[in-house]
Amino acid sequence: MEQFRLEHTLGLGQIFKSLELNKNTGRFLLPLEKRRGEERRPTRRRRRRGEGADRAVPPLAEGTPAASGLGPLGSGERRRGMAEARLLRRRRLCLAVAVVWVVAVAVSRVGANTEGDALYSLRQSLKDANNVLQSWDPTLVNPCTWFHVTCNPDNSVIRVDLGNAQLSGALVPQLGQLKNLQYLELYSNNISGTIPNELGNLTNLVSLDLYLNNFTGFIPETLGQLYKLRFLRLNNNSLSGSIPKSLTNITTLQVLDLSNNNLSGEVPSTGSFSLFTPISFANNKDLCGPGTTKPCPGAPPFSPPPPFNPPTPTVSQGDSKTGAIAGGVAAAAALLFAVPAIGFAWWRRRKPEEHFFDVPAEEDPEVHLGQLKRFSLRELQVATDNFSNKNILGRGGFGKVYKGRLADGSLVAVKRLKEERTPGGELQFQTEVEMISMAVHRNLLRLRGFCMTPTERLLVYPYMANGSVASRLRERQPNDPPLEWQTRTRIALGSARGLSYLHDHCDPKIIHRDVKAANILLDEDFEAVVGDFGLAKLMDYKDTHVTTAVRGTIGHIAPEYLSTGKSSEKTDVFGYGIMLLELITGQRAFDLARLANDDDVMLLDWVKGLLKEKKVEMLVDPDLQSGFVEHEVESLIQVALLCTQGSPMDRPKMSEVVRMLEGDGLAERWEEWQKVEVVRQEAELAPRHNDWIVDSTYNLRAMELSGPR
Repeated sequence: MEQFRLEHTLGLGQIFKSLELNKNTGRFLLPLEKRRGEERRPTRRRRRRGEGADRAVPPLAEGTPAASGLGPLGSGERRRGMAEARLLRRRRLCLAVAVVWVVAVAVSRVGANTEGDALYSLRQSLKDANNVLQSWDPTLVNPCTWFHVTCNPDNSVIRVDLGNAQLSGALVPQLGQLKNLQYLELYSNNISGTIPNELGNLTNLVSLDLYLNNFTGFIPETLGQLYKLRFLRLNNNSLSGSIPKSLTNITTLQVLDLSNNNLSGEVPSTGSFSLFTPISFANNKDLCGPGTTKPCPGAPPFSPPPPFNPPTPTVSQGDSKTGAIAGGVAAAAALLFAVPAIGFAWWRRRKPEEHFFDVPAEEDPEVHLGQLKRFSLRELQVATDNFSNKNILGRGGFGKVYKGRLADGSLVAVKRLKEERTPGGELQFQTEVEMISMAVHRNLLRLRGFCMTPTERLLVYPYMANGSVASRLRERQPNDPPLEWQTRTRIALGSARGLSYLHDHCDPKIIHRDVKAANILLDEDFEAVVGDFGLAKLMDYKDTHVTTAVRGTIGHIAPEYLSTGKSSEKTDVFGYGIMLLELITGQRAFDLARLANDDDVMLLDWVKGLLKEKKVEMLVDPDLQSGFVEHEVESLIQVALLCTQGSPMDRPKMSEVVRMLEGDGLAERWEEWQKVEVVRQEAELAPRHNDWIVDSTYNLRAMELSGPR
């Protein structure tokens, strides 16, 4: 990029150096004009002095054709002169346009690449063992196309998400050039060195997460200039020195964590620091002051105030009875007010005090967590008619979902976790609130806000007007038309893109673990939106799978997940393949009603049985009648079968599924799979029968379906 700009700058300088100012006319001469002037001047001088052959030629008399310029010679010279003048004007115009273009390109490219240059400098300074920054290509004009970089509509970087990426190296001062950056997430890496002072130039920064690294040196004073900062987490590093008092100027600060460092000195107690508990400063052995349990050296020891002893006035005997009566009335009144106060204080002491996030009181509706709004419980009670049963949209493993209308008239879906304080519900709440809000994609359901009280955990999502794919396939009202075939293909592609984003573009990656038609929602335009991250599991870059209690829906669970409890990206791929079969057939993944016709209860086995009998036409949802494209049905079936292979290693990645649905690579992948199936069946001497709940009972022969067209 620097070489590109240098070449343009040199070219521009050479253009200006080649211009020469004509002192007589006051304008610049082009090189062509200068050369012609130099060629003509000697001729004119010779003519004036009468040198050479011109001396013998007598002057022409006035009125002759040649002298008047009307003869052949004069006429030709005039035409040539006019042509040369027009040519010069064109060249001057072209040069002016070229100069303007070069200047514009240079200026625009410098502006567009300031942020790209800064991020590329960061890439060069970091060691990337896992090629997380592979897409950070310096030849691209716009860094908004890079992975882990988010931009606003003006193509300005607002978010850099590189948490838990196993990066090492150091930060660079060029990061201070990202003027519109709001979120800088570099947590859980091995980054070392000092925190650049230039980060104080990021005046739009909302969240700075540098925890769990190896940073050394002081906390920059310049961070006090981040007046919009809400989250500052520098814990678990090796930072030293004192806490800058400039940080107390950040009035928006809601979460502060400086624990597990080598900080020293007195903890400030003014400004926003008065809100934070000793947890924010724990395990800094040389810190002292109000925010810690250790007093600072030289501070005056705390001594309780002396007890209040009211003076005992001397009264006469005549006033003693009046005083006694007045004293009795006052004591009774004091007791009357004291009993409720004592009871309230006793109740407050018995009530468990709980802190989930280190933010101000939950009654404050203006408190946000990142970009999420924090709703009050009363606000959601009013929106859902006190969680009326008539507003229930569905039930999940962790609670119910209610339809609600907020005060501004907008419709929302409120997910109310089970009231009992189970560890699972609490873990899920933390996962969804803190991590799922970072997954932003048009095909993912975005979390709008949350509510938290000692007894309630609620999540607020946008309301999806057209329900779920499952409800539109099997629970639609008589007046609702069935999903058209083109809508179904669009749902297949959109949901694949959403899952691909979870797997490849979230840091850490996210596994859904319950992909099914009921969890694919439809917005007002029938665009697919992947919802319900209650079963999501966050993965580390170095992990290929996670082991946990098996959760999911029968019929959608991959065989290896059910038998071993190990889930991976390929677990979601299997569930997606079953969802494709639901889209094609309109049937449930697991349906005991199929036993009445001696059919398989598992949708996958039922589909394979019909394909084995070459009854492809019986697979298509009867609601479609003839409104479908046959070769597109065959293509979707092929993708579904590739996704539901028994071995997770044989299944494609979701990014590959997206490409196949877009028409890239399906034919080759299908042909390869058919060859493998033929070899496998020839090698099998006896059929293998598995339990129908664990795996498919059919080991299907190579499908006789045409390839994509």
